[in-house]
Amino acid sequence: MSVFEALPAPASGLGESPFWHPDEGALYWCDIPGKALHRWVQAGCRHKQWGFDCEPASCAPLPGGGLLLAMRDGLWRFDTESGQRQRLAAAPYDPAELRFNDGKADPQGRFWVGSMFEPRTRPAAALYRWAGGQLDRMADDITLSNGLAWSPDGRTMLWTDTPAHTIYAFDFEPGSGTITRRRVFAQFDKRLPEQALDDYAGRPDGAAVDSAGTYWIAMYEGQRLVRLAADGTRLADLPLPVRCATMPCFGGADLRTLFITTARDKRPADELAVQPLAGHVLTLRVDTPGLPVNFARG
Repeated sequence: MSVFEALPAPASGLGESPFWHPDEGALYWCDIPGKALHRWVQAGCRHKQWGFDCEPASCAPLPGGGLLLAMRDGLWRFDTESGQRQRLAAAPYDPAELRFNDGKADPQGRFWVGSMFEPRTRPAAALYRWAGGQLDRMADDITLSNGLAWSPDGRTMLWTDTPAHTIYAFDFEPGSGTITRRRVFAQFDKRLPEQALDDYAGRPDGAAVDSAGTYWIAMYEGQRLVRLAADGTRLADLPLPVRCATMPCFGGADLRTLFITTARDKRPADELAVQPLAGHVLTLRVDTPGLPVNFARG
Protein backbone atom coordinates (compact mmCIF):
# COMPACT_ATOMS: atom_id res chain seq x y z
CA MET A 1 0.00 0.00 0.00
CA SER A 2 1.30 3.47 -0.92
CA VAL A 3 2.27 5.63 2.04
CA PHE A 4 1.53 9.32 1.53
CA GLU A 5 2.78 12.15 3.68
CA ALA A 6 1.70 15.79 3.68
CA LEU A 7 4.08 18.72 3.44
CA PRO A 8 4.20 20.68 6.69
CA ALA A 9 2.52 23.70 5.10
CA PRO A 10 -0.98 25.21 5.28
CA ALA A 11 -3.77 23.61 3.29
CA SER A 12 -4.88 25.32 0.09
CA GLY A 13 -8.42 25.87 -1.04
CA LEU A 14 -7.42 24.54 -4.44
CA GLY A 15 -3.71 23.84 -4.83
CA GLU A 16 -2.39 23.88 -8.40
CA SER A 17 0.68 24.11 -10.62
CA PRO A 18 3.34 22.55 -8.37
CA PHE A 19 6.91 22.53 -9.62
CA TRP A 20 10.25 21.67 -8.07
CA HIS A 21 12.87 24.43 -8.34
CA PRO A 22 16.24 22.66 -8.65
CA ASP A 23 18.33 25.74 -7.81
CA GLU A 24 16.39 26.53 -4.64
CA GLY A 25 15.59 22.98 -3.52
CA ALA A 26 12.02 24.18 -3.18
CA LEU A 27 8.49 23.33 -4.20
CA TYR A 28 6.22 26.12 -5.48
CA TRP A 29 2.45 25.90 -5.95
CA CYS A 30 -0.58 28.18 -6.31
CA ASP A 31 -3.76 28.34 -4.25
CA ILE A 32 -6.24 29.69 -6.78
CA PRO A 33 -9.26 30.67 -4.60
CA GLY A 34 -6.88 31.63 -1.78
CA LYS A 35 -5.16 34.10 -4.17
CA ALA A 36 -1.80 32.93 -2.87
CA LEU A 37 1.55 31.55 -4.01
CA HIS A 38 3.38 29.09 -1.76
CA ARG A 39 7.01 28.00 -1.49
CA TRP A 40 8.32 25.17 0.66
CA VAL A 41 12.10 24.86 0.96
CA GLN A 42 13.29 21.38 1.82
CA ALA A 43 16.39 22.51 3.72
CA GLY A 44 15.13 23.58 7.11
CA CYS A 45 11.53 22.78 6.13
CA ARG A 46 10.73 26.46 5.56
CA HIS A 47 7.43 27.73 4.16
CA LYS A 48 6.59 31.15 2.71
CA GLN A 49 3.39 32.52 1.24
CA TRP A 50 2.60 35.55 -0.93
CA GLY A 51 -0.93 36.98 -1.25
CA PHE A 52 -2.39 38.76 -4.29
CA ASP A 53 -5.51 40.69 -5.24
CA CYS A 54 -6.56 38.18 -7.89
CA GLU A 55 -6.14 34.47 -8.56
CA PRO A 56 -2.76 33.00 -9.52
CA ALA A 57 -3.44 29.83 -11.51
CA SER A 58 -0.03 28.60 -12.67
CA CYS A 59 3.64 29.48 -12.53
CA ALA A 60 7.04 28.64 -13.97
CA PRO A 61 10.58 29.52 -12.90
CA LEU A 62 12.58 32.17 -14.73
CA PRO A 63 16.35 32.02 -15.35
CA GLY A 64 18.19 34.09 -12.78
CA GLY A 65 15.34 34.02 -10.27
CA GLY A 66 11.70 34.90 -9.96
CA LEU A 67 8.65 33.39 -11.58
CA LEU A 68 6.30 33.84 -14.48
CA LEU A 69 2.77 33.92 -13.05
CA ALA A 70 -0.43 33.34 -15.00
CA MET A 71 -3.20 35.19 -13.15
CA ARG A 72 -6.78 36.09 -13.95
CA ASP A 73 -5.68 39.55 -15.11
CA GLY A 74 -2.76 38.43 -17.31
CA LEU A 75 0.83 37.20 -17.30
CA TRP A 76 3.26 38.66 -14.79
CA ARG A 77 6.93 38.52 -13.87
CA PHE A 78 7.10 38.04 -10.11
CA ASP A 79 10.17 38.85 -8.00
CA THR A 80 10.17 36.47 -5.03
CA GLU A 81 12.79 38.59 -3.23
CA SER A 82 10.92 41.91 -3.33
CA GLY A 83 7.39 40.61 -3.74
CA GLN A 84 6.89 42.95 -6.71
CA ARG A 85 5.32 41.94 -10.01
CA GLN A 86 5.52 43.39 -13.50
CA ARG A 87 2.86 42.81 -16.16
CA LEU A 88 4.05 41.02 -19.27
CA ALA A 89 0.72 40.62 -21.08
CA ALA A 90 -2.89 41.54 -20.41
CA ALA A 91 -5.50 38.81 -20.26
CA PRO A 92 -6.69 37.96 -23.82
CA TYR A 93 -10.29 37.41 -22.68
CA ASP A 94 -13.05 38.90 -20.54
CA PRO A 95 -11.90 38.29 -16.92
CA ALA A 96 -15.51 38.39 -15.79
CA GLU A 97 -16.11 35.03 -17.50
CA LEU A 98 -12.69 33.47 -18.02
CA ARG A 99 -9.36 33.15 -16.26
CA PHE A 100 -6.02 31.52 -16.93
CA ASN A 101 -5.58 28.01 -15.59
CA ASP A 102 -2.91 25.34 -16.15
CA GLY A 103 0.36 26.64 -17.58
CA LYS A 104 3.91 25.35 -18.15
CA ALA A 105 7.02 26.21 -20.14
CA ASP A 106 8.03 23.95 -23.00
CA PRO A 107 11.61 22.62 -23.22
CA GLN A 108 12.63 25.70 -25.25
CA GLY A 109 11.26 28.13 -22.67
CA ARG A 110 8.03 29.24 -24.36
CA PHE A 111 5.23 29.49 -21.79
CA TRP A 112 1.98 27.73 -22.65
CA VAL A 113 -1.15 28.49 -20.66
CA GLY A 114 -4.79 27.62 -21.11
CA SER A 115 -7.92 29.36 -19.94
CA MET A 116 -11.17 28.16 -18.42
CA PHE A 117 -14.70 29.37 -19.13
CA GLU A 118 -16.09 29.65 -15.64
CA PRO A 119 -19.81 29.13 -16.47
CA ARG A 120 -18.67 25.84 -18.07
CA THR A 121 -21.66 25.93 -20.41
CA ARG A 122 -19.76 26.00 -23.72
CA PRO A 123 -16.23 25.48 -25.09
CA ALA A 124 -15.14 29.12 -24.96
CA ALA A 125 -11.64 28.55 -23.52
CA ALA A 126 -8.35 28.31 -25.41
CA LEU A 127 -4.63 27.56 -25.25
CA TYR A 128 -2.07 30.36 -25.57
CA ARG A 129 1.68 30.53 -26.13
CA TRP A 130 3.85 33.33 -24.71
CA ALA A 131 7.08 33.75 -26.68
CA GLY A 132 9.14 36.67 -27.88
CA GLY A 133 6.97 39.16 -26.04
CA GLN A 134 3.85 37.96 -27.86
CA LEU A 135 0.82 36.01 -26.68
CA ASP A 136 -0.65 33.85 -29.44
CA ARG A 137 -3.82 31.75 -29.43
CA MET A 138 -2.75 28.24 -30.44
CA ALA A 139 -5.80 26.00 -29.92
CA ASP A 140 -9.40 26.31 -28.78
CA ASP A 141 -12.77 24.56 -28.60
CA ILE A 142 -12.46 23.47 -24.97
CA THR A 143 -14.11 24.52 -21.71
CA LEU A 144 -11.37 24.06 -19.09
CA SER A 145 -7.71 23.75 -20.09
CA ASN A 146 -5.51 21.37 -18.09
CA GLY A 147 -2.96 18.57 -18.29
CA LEU A 148 -0.13 20.30 -20.19
CA ALA A 149 2.98 18.13 -20.55
CA TRP A 150 5.64 17.15 -23.08
CA SER A 151 7.12 13.78 -23.94
CA PRO A 152 10.78 13.21 -22.98
CA ASP A 153 11.89 13.78 -26.60
CA GLY A 154 9.87 17.01 -26.77
CA ARG A 155 8.00 15.91 -29.90
CA THR A 156 4.55 15.35 -28.38
CA MET A 157 2.48 17.79 -26.33
CA LEU A 158 -0.48 16.65 -24.23
CA TRP A 159 -3.43 18.85 -23.31
CA THR A 160 -6.69 18.15 -21.47
CA ASP A 161 -10.25 19.43 -21.49
CA THR A 162 -11.40 18.49 -18.00
CA PRO A 163 -15.22 18.67 -18.37
CA ALA A 164 -14.99 16.67 -21.62
CA HIS A 165 -12.98 13.98 -19.78
CA THR A 166 -10.63 14.02 -22.79
CA ILE A 167 -6.85 14.25 -23.19
CA TYR A 168 -5.49 15.39 -26.56
CA ALA A 169 -2.08 14.86 -28.11
CA PHE A 170 -0.35 17.13 -30.64
CA ASP A 171 2.74 16.74 -32.73
CA PHE A 172 5.11 19.40 -31.34
CA GLU A 173 7.80 21.09 -33.42
CA PRO A 174 10.56 22.13 -30.98
CA GLY A 175 12.18 24.74 -33.22
CA SER A 176 9.10 26.76 -34.11
CA GLY A 177 6.85 25.83 -31.21
CA THR A 178 4.00 24.88 -33.52
CA ILE A 179 1.45 22.16 -32.80
CA THR A 180 -0.30 20.00 -35.39
CA ARG A 181 -2.37 16.83 -35.75
CA ARG A 182 -4.63 17.21 -32.73
CA ARG A 183 -6.02 13.83 -31.75
CA VAL A 184 -7.60 12.06 -28.80
CA PHE A 185 -4.94 10.53 -26.55
CA ALA A 186 -7.27 9.16 -23.87
CA GLN A 187 -10.89 9.48 -22.78
CA PHE A 188 -12.64 8.71 -19.51
CA ASP A 189 -16.26 8.01 -18.65
CA LYS A 190 -18.30 11.01 -17.54
CA ARG A 191 -20.22 10.91 -14.31
CA LEU A 192 -23.81 9.85 -14.84
CA PRO A 193 -26.77 11.64 -13.22
CA GLU A 194 -27.20 10.40 -9.65
CA GLN A 195 -23.97 8.37 -9.88
CA ALA A 196 -22.28 8.15 -6.47
CA LEU A 197 -18.82 9.65 -6.17
CA ASP A 198 -17.53 6.34 -4.84
CA ASP A 199 -18.38 4.80 -8.22
CA TYR A 200 -16.92 7.66 -10.29
CA ALA A 201 -13.33 7.46 -11.56
CA GLY A 202 -12.95 11.23 -11.81
CA ARG A 203 -12.12 13.71 -14.56
CA PRO A 204 -8.60 14.47 -15.83
CA ASP A 205 -6.94 17.54 -14.30
CA GLY A 206 -3.24 18.42 -14.05
CA ALA A 207 -0.47 16.07 -15.15
CA ALA A 208 3.25 15.33 -15.31
CA VAL A 209 5.48 13.07 -17.41
CA ASP A 210 8.29 10.93 -16.01
CA SER A 211 11.61 10.07 -17.64
CA ALA A 212 10.13 6.87 -19.12
CA GLY A 213 7.44 8.85 -20.92
CA THR A 214 4.62 7.80 -18.59
CA TYR A 215 1.87 10.42 -18.21
CA TRP A 216 0.59 10.80 -14.63
CA ILE A 217 -2.82 12.50 -14.53
CA ALA A 218 -4.75 13.65 -11.45
CA MET A 219 -8.37 12.51 -11.60
CA TYR A 220 -10.41 15.22 -9.84
CA GLU A 221 -13.15 13.71 -7.65
CA GLY A 222 -11.85 10.24 -8.55
CA GLN A 223 -9.48 9.92 -5.56
CA ARG A 224 -6.65 8.65 -7.77
CA LEU A 225 -3.84 9.32 -10.17
CA VAL A 226 -3.90 7.40 -13.44
CA ARG A 227 -0.71 6.40 -15.24
CA LEU A 228 -0.85 6.25 -19.03
CA ALA A 229 1.78 4.88 -21.40
CA ALA A 230 3.14 6.99 -24.25
CA ASP A 231 0.48 5.52 -26.56
CA GLY A 232 -2.36 6.30 -24.14
CA THR A 233 -2.69 2.77 -22.76
CA ARG A 234 -3.83 2.75 -19.13
CA LEU A 235 -1.05 1.24 -17.03
CA ALA A 236 -2.20 1.66 -13.44
CA ASP A 237 -4.33 3.58 -10.94
CA LEU A 238 -2.74 5.03 -7.83
CA PRO A 239 -5.37 5.41 -5.06
CA LEU A 240 -5.13 8.59 -2.98
CA PRO A 241 -6.29 9.51 0.52
CA VAL A 242 -8.23 12.56 -0.77
CA ARG A 243 -11.08 12.89 -3.24
CA CYS A 244 -9.76 15.81 -5.26
CA ALA A 245 -6.19 15.72 -6.52
CA THR A 246 -5.34 18.53 -8.94
CA MET A 247 -1.79 18.03 -10.27
CA PRO A 248 1.32 15.90 -9.69
CA CYS A 249 4.95 16.91 -10.24
CA PHE A 250 8.30 15.27 -9.62
CA GLY A 251 10.90 16.78 -7.32
CA GLY A 252 13.63 16.32 -4.78
CA ALA A 253 17.29 16.09 -5.73
CA ASP A 254 16.72 12.79 -7.57
CA LEU A 255 13.29 13.75 -9.01
CA ARG A 256 11.84 10.62 -7.40
CA THR A 257 9.51 12.37 -4.96
CA LEU A 258 6.01 12.75 -6.34
CA PHE A 259 4.28 15.91 -5.07
CA ILE A 260 0.50 16.12 -5.53
CA THR A 261 -1.57 19.25 -4.98
CA THR A 262 -5.15 18.75 -3.79
CA ALA A 263 -8.34 20.72 -3.12
CA ARG A 264 -10.79 21.28 -0.28
CA ASP A 265 -12.64 24.38 -1.53
CA LYS A 266 -16.42 23.85 -1.78
CA ARG A 267 -16.13 20.19 -0.73
CA PRO A 268 -18.86 18.70 1.51
CA ALA A 269 -18.26 18.86 5.25
CA ASP A 270 -18.74 15.11 5.69
CA GLU A 271 -16.08 14.43 3.04
CA LEU A 272 -13.59 16.79 4.67
CA ALA A 273 -14.25 15.21 8.07
CA VAL A 274 -12.89 11.86 6.86
CA GLN A 275 -10.21 13.31 4.56
CA PRO A 276 -8.13 15.65 6.72
CA LEU A 277 -5.35 15.82 4.12
CA ALA A 278 -7.63 17.50 1.56
CA GLY A 279 -6.02 20.74 0.37
CA HIS A 280 -2.53 19.68 1.46
CA VAL A 281 0.38 18.78 -0.81
CA LEU A 282 0.90 15.02 -0.66
CA THR A 283 4.25 13.32 -1.20
CA LEU A 284 5.20 9.81 -2.25
CA ARG A 285 8.51 8.21 -3.21
CA VAL A 286 8.44 6.54 -6.65
CA ASP A 287 10.82 4.31 -8.60
CA THR A 288 11.03 6.20 -11.90
CA PRO A 289 12.30 9.79 -11.76
CA GLY A 290 10.40 12.58 -13.42
CA LEU A 291 11.58 15.21 -15.87
CA PRO A 292 13.06 18.46 -14.52
CA VAL A 293 10.94 21.60 -14.71
CA ASN A 294 11.32 23.73 -17.81
CA PHE A 295 12.34 27.34 -17.17
CA ALA A 296 10.32 30.02 -18.96
CA ARG A 297 12.21 32.64 -20.92
CA GLY A 298 9.83 35.34 -19.75
